[in-house]
Amino acid sequence: MSGREYVHGYTGREAERLRDQAETLTGLLHGDTRYPAGSEVLEAGCGTGAQTVILARNSPEARITSIDISAASLDAARARVLAEGMKNVTFRAGDIYDLPCPPGSFDHIFICFVLEHLAEPLRALERLRPLLRAGGTITVIEGDHGSAYFHPDSPRARRAIGCLVDLQREMGGNALIGRELYPLVTGAGYRDVRVSPRTVYADATRPDLVQGFTRLTFTAMVEGVGEDAVGRGMMSREDWEQGIRDLYRTAEPDGVFCYTFFKATGRR
Repeated sequence: MSGREYVHGYTGREAERLRDQAETLTGLLHGDTRYPAGSEVLEAGCGTGAQTVILARNSPEARITSIDISAASLDAARARVLAEGMKNVTFRAGDIYDLPCPPGSFDHIFICFVLEHLAEPLRALERLRPLLRAGGTITVIEGDHGSAYFHPDSPRARRAIGCLVDLQREMGGNALIGRELYPLVTGAGYRDVRVSPRTVYADATRPDLVQGFTRLTFTAMVEGVGEDAVGRGMMSREDWEQGIRDLYRTAEPDGVFCYTFFKATGRR
């Protein structure tokens, strides 16, 4: 994926966070993503395979081609799929703006947590559209960090999230892209576009979400950019550390955390 800068880095801990995120959100984000037997499916930007195994598990008789520009990510994705014993995925190296596939190669295209890291998300969607057969579908899933709200509220925690948004913007990405999916997908020429919000609500009655999302997914993601944020003078170390403590505080028995993902579907 040309032009993609990954603000969270490519560490082993980040790979674990992506796996935690995928497993925690499987039902919310992917429960209605299933492809018929014999379908040709392109996963554009598979990363380390956190979403790939879910796609393959949900559609075991579809043929999935998963593409990424990072050789290291592809190696990790292959290993993950192999460990799961899945046989319906083929991995290829490729640039999302210029994939080595003939027009009309796929029945369906799936993109998850990729557009937020691209400098030109509209162009990526435009370049992918000819790869669909007539009537083929695209599914795009993105988050929106501006949708996060929580109790107890904390100005430092909100500023820490804002630092992540600012850092991603500096790298050419957009951590607020979820709210833009409808104009992006329609602007790229897809028809019958529908966007549905998928809200995570975590409180003490939902301990799996408190652990899997509030702690291990969202707060861990923000915490991971701390050195960059402090090093660039976006926050003092004291304020940053307090902001992260306050985010973890929302995972306590009286805490609440909310976040909204957006899932768009369209047709060629």
